[in-house]
Amino acid sequence: MIPVTTFKDRTVAVFGLARSGLDAVRALMAGGATVVAWDDSGPKADEAREQGFPVSDLRQADWSAFDALVLSPGVPLTHPKPHWTVERANDAGVEIIGDTELFFRERGARNPNAPVVAVTGTNGKSTTTALIGHLLRSAGRSVSVGGNIGKAVLGLEPFDGERAYVLEMSSYQIDLTPTLDPTVGLLLNVTPDHLDRHGSMENYAAIKSRIAENADTAVIAVDDDWTRRIADAAGARGKAVTRVSATSDLSEGVFARGSSIVLAGNAREETIADLAGIESLRGEHNAQNAAAAVATVLALGLSAAQIAAGLASFPGLAHRMEIVGRRDRVLFINDSKATNADAAARSLASFETVYWIAGGRPKAGGIEPLRDYFPKVRRAFLIGEAAAEFAATLGGEVPHDNCGDLATAVAAAARAADADPAPEPTVLLAPACASFDQFPDFEARGDAFRSLVAGLDGISIIAREAA
Repeated sequence: MIPVTTFKDRTVAVFGLARSGLDAVRALMAGGATVVAWDDSGPKADEAREQGFPVSDLRQADWSAFDALVLSPGVPLTHPKPHWTVERANDAGVEIIGDTELFFRERGARNPNAPVVAVTGTNGKSTTTALIGHLLRSAGRSVSVGGNIGKAVLGLEPFDGERAYVLEMSSYQIDLTPTLDPTVGLLLNVTPDHLDRHGSMENYAAIKSRIAENADTAVIAVDDDWTRRIADAAGARGKAVTRVSATSDLSEGVFARGSSIVLAGNAREETIADLAGIESLRGEHNAQNAAAAVATVLALGLSAAQIAAGLASFPGLAHRMEIVGRRDRVLFINDSKATNADAAARSLASFETVYWIAGGRPKAGGIEPLRDYFPKVRRAFLIGEAAAEFAATLGGEVPHDNCGDLATAVAAAARAADADPAPEPTVLLAPACASFDQFPDFEARGDAFRSLVAGLDGISIIAREAA
């Protein structure tokens, strides 16, 4: 845990008592703050109270006594309307921040030179965050990885003279971090997502762009229009910008050419690493992730040899194009983290003969944006609330079965793939949906897929190593 001493002898309201909120309460109290914690969920508030946390109804509180409101990133700040705690804080002139802001303030006060990488993007940020942490660790660096992935940021190890921090940051977290100033700020891509929370694409992109504003070095992948504009604007302000691409050669920056990751600059090129044969980094989207990670760790002083060795040993991220197992020629892939169409497109693009398990709680646009990938899909196996909608989109173009639940879909997809003579038929869980109709989260959905695959006759499970 990182004690937050910057609020010592001050009074702080904390709203939201899930993982990051509870860690924020612990860290503030350890640093000497007085904390009043609350959650709209009665069971969460009761559980926190039973564990000894200082829980009290913020609706009855005197807000003039608070120096700050630490808000859970999942709570609406502006859209579709501000949460009632936000309104109360604004009325009382109380600043509204998140746990990531506490982290950056504490770093500024205690160890301003601690290397911090902040990673954001609509898709790919979890894999890229994990990969950067793995590259640093494999090179012998002390590193903590967390934020929107794994441990909440204040649950990471305390600052010391050597430790680097690699933080995945969602748009919600960035919005609550006004002093965000990482050593490297990494932006992967900007495509429509969370517009109900940000009001418009322009607002969403502006929030994402803040990852680079006060970074010592901005690493920006320039494979979409939004990120190209953000990189150009940052460069025009005099910001040190390293551009990254998985689709185009660059005269300055880091790019993927085939399976090679190439560093370009000063009219010369250097091949840093080759991704050929690295199963955990298959696909164009992972070429972007790898190129961005390479650019980041180069900025932190790793050598080409250290980077190449680290890439080759990367085990991949659980639930993100995770290789679960094989049965003869059939490959089973868990991409439960593909909770929208754009994320599912990245996995569909990576395989040639797909038996696709899709569905859950649908998001705006459904799977219509995936139509270009339909020729790869030999048959779709539909689950959850989206099944009827997805079936209508697939129509007569893709054979499909409404399986209802994941167990039925896995069994049916495995049988169909077994009968396919292709060199590598792939049973792919890439739902393009939220999980909440049948599972508490995408991790639980992915864990269920793993268990179901492990129960198939003749399966050879591929064990994951700790990242």
